[in-house]
Amino acid sequence: MAQRNTWQRDRVREALDDASGFVSAQSLHATLREENTGIGLATVYRALAGLAAQGDADSLQSPDGESLYRACKTPGHHHHLICRSCGLTVEIEATDVEQWARKTAAQHGFSEAEHVVDIFGLCTPCARARASERGE
Repeated sequence: MAQRNTWQRDRVREALDDASGFVSAQSLHATLREENTGIGLATVYRALAGLAAQGDADSLQSPDGESLYRACKTPGHHHHLICRSCGLTVEIEATDVEQWARKTAAQHGFSEAEHVVDIFGLCTPCARARASERGE
């Protein structure tokens, strides 16, 4: 069922466009609350879920299990490298992963397999900062 375009949904999309990196629904709601939009948390969750379902937003789970969202920059299926420290996100194609997923599914009798691969690590500046904090 398609979601209606409402001013609230449009405003959630604008806030998501303005956010840097992936954000939680709660964080986005806090931003909208500071702007006195009157948009409730449930509306933010519904709008984000709809945007993700339509491919207008990327959605992933953080290592802590929290759902995070970001305005989609690349159309179609892709994967992410995400810095655990600063949230820098790089969209990547992963041909090897695609081949592995299809092959693994087929070996187990599955077809029409879908997958999500997000790689969390430290970007170069964050890794350097962490090493200098340790005195390395």
